[in-house]
Parts: sequence; C-alpha cells; structure tokens
Amino acid sequence: MPIWKLHGNGRTVAPDAVVRPEERLNWPATIAIGVQHVIAMFGATFLVPVLTGFPVPTTLLFSGVGTLLFLLITKNRLPSYLGSSFAFIAPVTAATATAGMGSALAGIVAVGILLAVVGFIVQFAGLGWVDKLMPPVVAGAIVALIGFNLAPVAWSNFQIQPVLGTITLVAVVLFSVLFRGFLGRISIFLGVIVGYLAAVLIQAFTGEMQIDYGPIADAAWIGFPQFHLADFASPGTWSAIAMFLPVVLVLLAENVGHVRGVATMTDASVNRHTGRALIADGAATTLAGFFGGSGTTTYGENIGVMAATRVYSTAAYWVAGITAILLSMSPKIGAVFNSIPPGVLGGVTTALYGLIGIIGIKIWVDNRVDFSRPVNQYTGAIALVMAIAGFSMSWGDFQLGAIVVASAAALVVYHLGNAIARWRHTGADDGGPLPVIGQLGGQLGGPVPDDPAKI
Repeated sequence: MPIWKLHGNGRTVAPDAVVRPEERLNWPATIAIGVQHVIAMFGATFLVPVLTGFPVPTTLLFSGVGTLLFLLITKNRLPSYLGSSFAFIAPVTAATATAGMGSALAGIVAVGILLAVVGFIVQFAGLGWVDKLMPPVVAGAIVALIGFNLAPVAWSNFQIQPVLGTITLVAVVLFSVLFRGFLGRISIFLGVIVGYLAAVLIQAFTGEMQIDYGPIADAAWIGFPQFHLADFASPGTWSAIAMFLPVVLVLLAENVGHVRGVATMTDASVNRHTGRALIADGAATTLAGFFGGSGTTTYGENIGVMAATRVYSTAAYWVAGITAILLSMSPKIGAVFNSIPPGVLGGVTTALYGLIGIIGIKIWVDNRVDFSRPVNQYTGAIALVMAIAGFSMSWGDFQLGAIVVASAAALVVYHLGNAIARWRHTGADDGGPLPVIGQLGGQLGGPVPDDPAKI
C-alpha cells in the first residue's frame, strides 16, 4: 500500500488548505472519512442491484475491488470511489427480461472493454475528438433520455403500494431541503430508510404483508457473495450488448467530469490522469460484469464529501474500498436490501430517475446551449420523445432498445444536421455552447468540467 505524507498535525485542516491526494490525516480520522464515503454512496450503490435483480453483496464486492483497482491504475493520484452506475439500469432490465442475466452481464463487460479502449485513446491522443463527438447538447440529451426512459419502471412499482411510495417520495424531498451538507446529500438513502420503517409499522399494526422477513432470518451473517458468469453464447446476447453501447457515452462524461472536478479543487495536473481514470473504470466494470456485479462509475456523492471535508486523500478511498469488501461478506445485509417493498422502490425511483433526466437538462443549462438553433432543438426533442415513448427496432432476434435508438438519433441529427447546414449555408449550424456565466454545477456521477466545451 502507498505511503502518504502526514498533513499538518494530522488532526485538522486549515480553512485555506486541502489535504491533497498524496497526503492524509491521522489514521483514526482517515478511517472515519473513508467509512463516511461508503455511507454517502451506499444509498445509490445498493439501489442498482435491487432494481435490476443482481445480488447486492456481489455488487458491493466489485464496487470495493473496483475502487482499489482504480487507485492502482491511476497511480494513487486520483481520489474516487467506484459505485453502481444508474446508466446501466435500463439496458440491464431490458436484457435480463429478454435474454437473461448472463447476457446482461455480457453487455456490462462490453461497455467496460469499450470504455477502457476509449481511455487508452484519450491517454495518448487527448480529449479533442470526444468534444467533437459529444458536445453539450448531445451529452445532455443522452444523460436525460436514460433517466426519462425509466419512468414507466418507477410507476409500475409505485402503483403496487401507493401509500409507501408516497411516504418515501415525500421523505426524499424533505430530507433534501431540510438538511444541508452530508445529510442532504444522502436524502435518497434516508428516504429508503423512512419508507422501510413505514412498511414495518404498517405490517405491525394492520397485519398486511409489506416485508417478507423469512429470507432475512435465513441468511447467514458471514458468507461469500453469490457469483454469476457473463454469457456470450446465448442467441440473444449480441442484441443485448447493442442496448448497452450508449452507456459508454454516459460513463465517459461522468469520469471526465469527476477528474476535472477534482483538478479544480486540488491541482490542475490531475487532468493528466483522465485517460487512466477511463481505463480504470473500464477495467472495474469489465471485472464486475464477468462475475455478476453492476457496472461502475465515479460518484458525485464522494465529490460532495471531499468538498465538505476538504480531504482529497486517496488513503480515505483505500479505507472505503476495503470497507465495501468487508460489507459484501454478509449475506444478511444483502437480504435486508432485497426485502425493500416495491412501493418504497417506486417512491425513491420516481425521484431518482427524474433527477437523472434533470441532470442531463442541467448540462444544457450550465453550458448555455442555444435552443434557438434548429439543430439543437431537434437533437434534444427527438431523442427525448423516442426514449420516453420506448421507440425500438428489431431484425429477427436482434433488437435495439429505446436508449440505443434515441442516443443514435441524437448523434445523427446533430452531426448530420450541422453538416447539411454548413453545406447549404443556411445559418442553422450549431456554433457550440454560448459563453458560460458563473460556476458550473454537477452532472451524473460528478461535476461538470470547468471548460464548457469539454464534456
């Protein structure tokens, strides 16, 4: 394990200082901050396997292992926790329903490999080609459409237990507006706790079945996670893999945003590790997919914790990764999460999926995308309607889901529209985002980069 330089007296951080990645506080403080990172990401990370039917302990295991792998590949210079990416929910759900879990895992592996390949290209060729492929209007559309495409899933769970769904949704909103700092950032997690407790009380006082406690009682306290292998031989696998490809664009935006966010708050030289960050997340996602874990990504919740504590030490993330691995060794914990009632999931995902959509729109707002330009209007409009309506295409057993079709439409409309406009000199071509005013906000999984032209 690397050696970190002790920051100051190891106990406090001066108001005008930060604990840099190569530094640390004393070990008790470092351990406490590392555990806090795990708590901050927990509500988001466990929801993905619960919603997709993947084993929660397996996802936690590969989340922790992926974090340690990320630190190694980035030479211990880039603080980040790798948690479950929400961008995988829609394709995993669709692929599992049509071709089985093994094919869905193959899709995750494919995304990881492709992201790692992109990382190698970025490491040697820079990000200029990414900027041209996916400008803010396209990036925002793709992030937004992934969230809005999931709206029917939220409703299908909500309507099963509308009372629990309403209680959970109200709790999420209240926690986010009543509390500042750490508690406000984990409002999703706290909302699930409130919804779960409400289910316990309803079952206790009315006798109506809300939670099945049997699997929790039967689960062992200590045990190894359950593994599932990716299946590349199933007839529906390659059709399933196609549904996952747009996720690469989202992971690219998340990782680039994360690196630039850390660079802004610590040292601009951190940007040199962008390619390594992509390679690392690609490797972690590939490993998880091979053995039954959810695809990973960098986490905005951890950026929030770092900003609040001013501690960017990678030592805290070694602690976080090890903590997640230890938690994954308890089947009892996984059974508790799997017992969450559908109404609670419906309430929390109503907020969560909507927020993913809003984050995409925020990319437009923060980059001041000019929607008076027809090419920008149609890029966003067509992609969002296709995703929400569930447009799909199929040729025999091969099918392209709404996220693939809508993402492809965004790219084609934008680039082809601009090419025609330039050829015809109609003045309709997109000149890029307008100049940005003020500080940029966050995007899915991390902050928007300081340069609005680079997402």
